Amino acid sequence: MELLFLAHRVPYPPNRGDKIRSFHLLKHLARRARVHLLAFADDARDAQHDAALAPWTASRTIIRRDKGRARAAIEALARGKPVSLTAFADPDMAHFCETLCRTRPIEAIFCFSGQMAQYLPADGPRVIMDFVDMDSAKFAGYAEGAHFPMSWMMRREARLLAAFERKIAARADASLFVSEVEAALFRANGGAGRVVAIENGIDTERFDPAASFESVAAPQSLIVFTGQMDYRPNVEAVRWFAEDILPRIRRAHDAHFAIVGRNPDTVVTALAARSGVVVTGEVADVRGWLAAASVVVAPLKLARGVQNKVLEAMAMARPVVASAAAAEGIDHDGTIRVGHDAAGIADGVTALLDDPAGAAALGHAARARVIDRYGWDACLAPLDALMGFDDAARRDAA
Repeated sequence: MELLFLAHRVPYPPNRGDKIRSFHLLKHLARRARVHLLAFADDARDAQHDAALAPWTASRTIIRRDKGRARAAIEALARGKPVSLTAFADPDMAHFCETLCRTRPIEAIFCFSGQMAQYLPADGPRVIMDFVDMDSAKFAGYAEGAHFPMSWMMRREARLLAAFERKIAARADASLFVSEVEAALFRANGGAGRVVAIENGIDTERFDPAASFESVAAPQSLIVFTGQMDYRPNVEAVRWFAEDILPRIRRAHDAHFAIVGRNPDTVVTALAARSGVVVTGEVADVRGWLAAASVVVAPLKLARGVQNKVLEAMAMARPVVASAAAAEGIDHDGTIRVGHDAAGIADGVTALLDDPAGAAALGHAARARVIDRYGWDACLAPLDALMGFDDAARRDAA
């Protein structure tokens, strides 16, 4: 089978949430089909991964995306379209997609992220649409906490995206979401067709406290948060933790809070001025920071689906304290602590710092849970039937 894989970011290296999922999907599909990749690059580094992607792809077309947010917003308002789609609207991508579908015997299209659905042909090959999260619900959540005019923009984005998501789901042979919670929300909001949860997995051989990685010299009572630090939910999470939660913890412990991740927003870098807060920026290997953590936190107020940062910490046998939103999509079976407000998260972290042996036991239980529940092969196994690989195998056998 020849397959087209559309991605809003180059699925390599797997060093942030969306790239982790898209990379493992690409690898899984490449074992069963000849994959032609069309993807955007956000920067010059992403545009240089052609050779790295060669083992899993029959062809690769990577297009540099440099449309800014302001330009995308102006175009979207003028055309009556969602800003997040306009930001990824590109005539070169449309041309390459149309040409590939016309000149190659493409039997199926795997579309990763809603921004790329605008390039799907109206009819033709089988389409598997991986929405990952329900973006319209995310923007509706943004609107609730915003002031005018941003509240109006976010409500507009939510409304237009919801209509677009329903339209694409009607075209697709299956619509994928990262958790059953997201899938159920989509169905409840009018999403039609076959709606399936394909959960994120975790590479438990790489994320293993016994693996080889560079260690980090860290103080005792180190609390760690990891993530892409220009992503709004992450920015809001660390700001909330540093300003409202950490001071409560520091009444009992001389704790330090490390914010670990690339491209820290100015709001994040400003937090480094607070007592006990460290902002690392991009690090070569997040595993060293996770291994050094006394506790890993995920205090997200707005979270969709399965949080890779939580799975990574669990796999590294670290005790985790998460907000209810961050924990919602994970089948953790009690192996992480959940706090429903600032006091609850602070109490959860403090209790673990008070009891290092108990914290270690919780971390080991979390790793065992991840190994049993979240291996990538098991998570992606249902994809084969959706893609039609079983049908193709029967045709080949005949």
